[in-house]
Amino acid sequence: MRLDKYLKISRIIKRRTIANEACDAGRVLVNGKTARASYDVKIGDIIEIQLGTKPIKAEIISINEYAKKEEASDMYKILV
Repeated sequence: MRLDKYLKISRIIKRRTIANEACDAGRVLVNGKTARASYDVKIGDIIEIQLGTKPIKAEIISINEYAKKEEASDMYKILV
C-alpha cells in the first residue's frame, strides 16, 4: 500500500492530499529516510512525521485496505 494512502486509512493524517503534501515536503521519514508518497509500506516500518509542533513516531503493525474508526488505531503503535 502507498504511504499516503496508509496515513489516511490509519487516520494518522486526516486527508490523503495533506499526507501527499507532507511527503513531498520531506516531513515524513520511513526507517530514518525521507519517503515519497508512493513508497510501498511494509509491516515493521517505522514512520516519523513532522507536522506541527509535536513529531509523531509510529511502527506499522498491520496493513488493511479499509478500516473503521475504531479499528484504525490498531494498524500502528506509537513509539516514544
